[in-house]
Amino acid sequence: QLQFVESGGDSVQPGGSLRLSCVHSGGLVNYRAMGWFRQVPGEKREIISCISSSGGNVQYADSVKGRFTILRDNARNTMTLLMDNLTPEDTGLYFCASDPISGLCGSTHAYVGWGQGTRVTVSS
Repeated sequence: QLQFVESGGDSVQPGGSLRLSCVHSGGLVNYRAMGWFRQVPGEKREIISCISSSGGNVQYADSVKGRFTILRDNARNTMTLLMDNLTPEDTGLYFCASDPISGLCGSTHAYVGWGQGTRVTVSS
């Protein structure tokens, strides 16, 4: 059974930094692309970043390019999102999940394994 646990969310001022962590159940997840998603009330959940199974390919939403860095450590069953120069528009509930089939980013598959999320609030 897939399990994902997100942590690291906090309240910070604009310009601040956070490190989000995702611990998952391992196994096949280490052979699948993984992603970080953001949910804002009243809006659809959006993908912020994706990392391929090997970690060799990463993708970012335009809104976070140059500020966020996605990493994974398959030996530790973890994925990390480093968030720098945060803005109020980064506020939301952040989730991690994996592609059910592919090890590559950019698939159209519905991601699976959602945890409870971790909340990021950026305000002055």
